Amino acid sequence: MKLILSSDLSFLLKYGYDLTGISKSEMCIGYVTTASKGSRSQEFFEKVKKSIHEKEYSFEEIDIEGKTEKQIRDFFNDKNVIHIEGGNTFYLLKAIRETGFDKILKDLLSEGKIYIGTSAGAYIMCPSIEVADWNQNGRDRFGVIDFTALNYVPFVLKVHYTDDMESMVKEKMKSLKYPLRILRDGQGILVEGDTYTFTGDGSEIVLN
Repeated sequence: MKLILSSDLSFLLKYGYDLTGISKSEMCIGYVTTASKGSRSQEFFEKVKKSIHEKEYSFEEIDIEGKTEKQIRDFFNDKNVIHIEGGNTFYLLKAIRETGFDKILKDLLSEGKIYIGTSAGAYIMCPSIEVADWNQNGRDRFGVIDFTALNYVPFVLKVHYTDDMESMVKEKMKSLKYPLRILRDGQGILVEGDTYTFTGDGSEIVLN
């Protein structure tokens, strides 16, 4: 099983897509846009899609919300990469639960498809999305009160980290049940089985 968890698109374009081990000519990405629907700004996500297109990666979009299991499975049948984009983590987790995508994803990964998650797409692979609740600007939780996530890695993530967040993160992490790993934009973690390799610009932030 190979997972690539990243903070943002810049990491994918510079490092992440190459980490799949699939050549650009053979890569076929199933691009899940659901989390973006829970976000306030759609303009940002249009720019993200434009950037992927300009780099000549082959991708097809899907919004899993409201889709049947058959529709989702059929969509991913000819894809070798599952890329779940960022946005509102709570909205995304709600849609995953309602569609049974968690069970579908398990099957897709067992078939050898590679998972890429940016921001919210990375958070949901952790045991919990509780770190997404640290947003100091407030965020609609869409009725989600159970933060239990898909539990593919044994740690939780803080993405989009900047130095001015240090004191807040140090305080919040005191109450965490799981270890915390921190990613700036331009950074990610490659997961291969039980091996977790930090990759990207600069060094990994470790706070105690």
